[in-house]
This record gives sequence, C-alpha cells and structure tokens, in this order.
Amino acid sequence: MLKESYLPTMTTTARPQVWTFTGRMTHARRYHTSSVLPNGKVLVVGGANGPNALSSVELYDPITGNWTVVNSMNIARYHHTASLLTNGQILVVGGQNTNGTLNSAELYNPLTGIWSFTGNMTYNRSVHIATELSTGEVLVAGGSENGSYLNSAELYDPVTGSWTTTNNMIYTREFHRASILTNNYVLISGGRNAGSYLKTAELYNPLTGIWISTGNMTYARRYHRSVLLANGKVLAIGGHSIGMYANSTELYDPTTGVWTMTGSMTYSRHAHIAVLLTDGKVLVSGGYNSIFQTSAEVYDPSTGSWTVVDSMNVGREYHTASKLANGQILVAGGYNISYASTAELFRA
Repeated sequence: MLKESYLPTMTTTARPQVWTFTGRMTHARRYHTSSVLPNGKVLVVGGANGPNALSSVELYDPITGNWTVVNSMNIARYHHTASLLTNGQILVVGGQNTNGTLNSAELYNPLTGIWSFTGNMTYNRSVHIATELSTGEVLVAGGSENGSYLNSAELYDPVTGSWTTTNNMIYTREFHRASILTNNYVLISGGRNAGSYLKTAELYNPLTGIWISTGNMTYARRYHRSVLLANGKVLAIGGHSIGMYANSTELYDPTTGVWTMTGSMTYSRHAHIAVLLTDGKVLVSGGYNSIFQTSAEVYDPSTGSWTVVDSMNVGREYHTASKLANGQILVAGGYNISYASTAELFRA
C-alpha cells in the first residue's frame, strides 16, 4: 500500500477554537448542498437519508440559531449542485434519485421562497461540478449518468434560463473539484473514471470555451477538496487515492502550471470539508479514514503547516460547510453510521 509522507509540520493549537452545537435540522441528510443567501441565512437543499432522496429544504438563521423548513424542491435529489446567481437566486442542477440520474434544474427565489423549474441540461448528470463564472453564467462539467462517466460541459444563462453546450473536457471524470483562478480560468483536478483515480488537471478558458491540459497532481485523488488561497494558488487536500485515504496536500501555481507538495495533514481523510477562513487560513474537518473523523485542523499558507484544533462534537462525512457573515463556519448534516441532523459552529 502506498504511503504518503511529506514531512508535516505538526503543532498544537495556540489558543482554543471552539465547536458548539447550534439548532438541529428537521431532516437528517448527507449528499446535500448548503448556500449562503444574500440575507446571510443558509439554505440547505435535498440530499439523501438512507436510500431515499430528499426534496426537503431548510433555512438556518445565524441570528437566532434556528432552522426553519421552507418550500420543498419540485424533485427530490442528491449529489446535485447549488449555485448562487448574481440575481440572488439559487440554481440547483442535476443529481440523482430512485428514478436515476437527472437533467432537471430549478431555481429558488429567496424573496418569495418559491421553487420554479428552469431549462433542463442537455445531459443527465450527478457528482458533477458547477462553477459560477465572472460573466454570471454557470459552468457545469463532467459527472456520471447512470454509471457512464462524462466529459461533456455546458453553460447556464440566468438571463434566458437556457443551457448551451461548450467544448468537452479532455478527460471524463466524476468526484472531481473545480476552482476559479484569479484570471477567471476554471481549474479542474482529480476525480475518477472507469475505476481509475485521476491525477490529471485541466483549465477552462471562459473566453474561448476551450479546455487545456495543465500540470498533473503528484497524487491521484477523488473526494478531495480544493481551495483558492489569497495568494492565487490552489490547495488540494486529502481525498481517496489508490488503496488509501490521503493526508497529503499540494499547491497549484497558476503562473507555472505546476503542483508542489506542501505540509501533510495530521489525519488522512476523504469526504471532508475545507473552507477559507477570514484570516486566509484553511479549515478542514471531518471525513472518513476507516473511522468517522471528528478531528479538525487548520492550514497556514505562510508556513505550509497544519495545526490541529478542537474536534467537532460529532464525527461526520459528506457534510457541508458555510462561511457566515460573522466569520464563523456552519457545518451541517453528514453521515456517521446514521444520518446526521445536527449542526455545529466553528468559532475561529
């Protein structure tokens, strides 16, 4: 079995950083999405509870700490994506349920609380990526359709509510990650196709609609996370590689197109969360590596090192993380033998 070992800098927390429970969701769920609305509330959408896809939707109010059930989606789904549009609405796309993979899309209007259908994608897809471009369009790429891996990509225009196909990715892939670079290119990394784990990465140019290859990651990985740092580099974190759960992390430099290893996490993990904190550091929590992780750690880009911080109250994977206006991080749902309805706040 491959052992990843890039000399991690292991330290202990210099000051307490506290996880506290906040209100409990009405529905336990994983494979859901969470979006911070313009009014600061958090919209949690769909997901799965056991084999059942959920159409239910809930709102978290950071001021009261309470969850409120709001109107359900028209179609139950999990492994979908949710994108905040420039008009403040949430676009939910694709996913799957007991009927198979979906091509439907719907919009949530936070002013009315109503869901409405919008144009269908050209392709059914699940475990794809969706990225909001500087043009206001949403790029959807890859994923799988009832077991077939996709390299197709398409653009949603919120003005017309329609989809237009764009050039295909170079590689078919699912469970990949996307990051928008400072030059507005979209970086895609990793994932899986036909049972193979990918280390390949590619760039989408929104001006030309063309995909180009860029440097490969050092390690193949899926279920990883990627975060755009304040210095313009992209940090790829953990994931599942060939026969192992990874604790390795690496940096993509858009000026050179090269990935370089940086400090390893203390804990290997996949299906975790990663979010950029207000101070430019990166919080990672949860995931799975033979056990459900409660652990959390913070990456400091200035030193390339990870610091273990206070653990969550509940071990969880496939949860979501939302950065609130006050800088706190809301973690919601996930899986830990049962399906979690709990939520907790990280106070940096």
